[in-house]
Amino acid sequence: MARSAELHLDGRSIELPIIEGSEGERALDIRGLRDKTGYITLDPGYANTGSCQSTITFIDGEKGILRYRGYPIEELAEHSNFLEVAYLLIEGRLPNPQEFDNFEGSITRHTMLHEDFRRFFGFLPKDTHPMAACSAAVGALSAFYSDSLDPHNPRHMEISVHRLLAKMPTMAAYAYKHSIGQPFLYPRNDLGYSANFLHMMFGTPCEPYEADPVIEKAIDLLLILHADHEQNCSTSTVRLVGSSMVNLFASISAGIGALWGPSHGGANQKVIEMLEEIRDEGISAREFVERAKRGEDTARLMGFGHRVYKNFDPRMKIIKKACFDVLEKLGVHTKLLEIAVELEEIALKDDYFVERKLYPNVDFYSGVIYNAIGTPANMFTAIFALGRLPGWIAQWSEMHADPDFKIGRPRQVYTGETLLEYQPLSER
Repeated sequence: MARSAELHLDGRSIELPIIEGSEGERALDIRGLRDKTGYITLDPGYANTGSCQSTITFIDGEKGILRYRGYPIEELAEHSNFLEVAYLLIEGRLPNPQEFDNFEGSITRHTMLHEDFRRFFGFLPKDTHPMAACSAAVGALSAFYSDSLDPHNPRHMEISVHRLLAKMPTMAAYAYKHSIGQPFLYPRNDLGYSANFLHMMFGTPCEPYEADPVIEKAIDLLLILHADHEQNCSTSTVRLVGSSMVNLFASISAGIGALWGPSHGGANQKVIEMLEEIRDEGISAREFVERAKRGEDTARLMGFGHRVYKNFDPRMKIIKKACFDVLEKLGVHTKLLEIAVELEEIALKDDYFVERKLYPNVDFYSGVIYNAIGTPANMFTAIFALGRLPGWIAQWSEMHADPDFKIGRPRQVYTGETLLEYQPLSER
């Protein structure tokens, strides 16, 4: 039975339909509010505003639940791989063996970049941040592959999706290689998705590079954990830009720019910088925490708390185990890990953290893994973007298939000057 809420406003009442999701989430449908009343809603940061109905990702921040298309993140992390998860997000279901072979084969065969991309990267300054390079390179795909840009053409979209998934690791690796002055390596069709990325990142023409299976698994796991996360800043950016009917490459380029921010995808880089600061100052984790609790500018806690999760981040438990597996395999015992473990123990017991629900999030241990395998801090967010790619694509595709699709156009409450009379320059 249809349900609604009643709003009393200016001496009259209007009904607002109630929409209920499959997991019990409820929303007031205010689409007719302005037409019926002349009022709009004000919600800075959109913390209480639903921009769409989606079947892709479910999050329960109070219970620490994350599911892709209904599948718990814990099961996907244990049993699946990144390309299968990408298929699940984009196509809406897990593939059968033949479908997966075709999908994996297509991605593998399209990993090479147009040779002119070597010149493209060559023109960038050596100190270009990899996220700037990746955003520019993804945007440039619309120039190199202008034959398949029509959002209304299913075949065009399939081609663009496969090209983007295939070429993004190559572009990210090229951005890194350019920054350190090493030659670009061609992708190898005999390697899996994550192993190929590691080969292009850390290999050289001088000797063969073989990715350690434990490290390859950890990178694949990180990509899975980052694959989608509902209507976050970068995903909302992809949807908003895509709502103008611009092509997929331009939309994803904008999403990469949004992810770059230190309050979003750049947080994992900030975690490592925090751990290094504690190490270099020679202070204990407890001393740093006490500084942060006093609000000192020299102590900002990174990797704790989450906009959505008010219990624990389910991804953190998974990545913590992977972190220890990688360090054990490498025989590495770093001071950064010691500090990270100590900070986590404090956070789980200290009333300051518990009362504010500041639990460690996925960024906390992912940076330690990247650091341990030799990844520079400025590449952390580029790898995050690589993982988030299938989620962005799935969200962009879902938006275009939505019968309620329309260009995004938020309203505002104007608080500026009222009507002013123009004064000629000579009279001012």
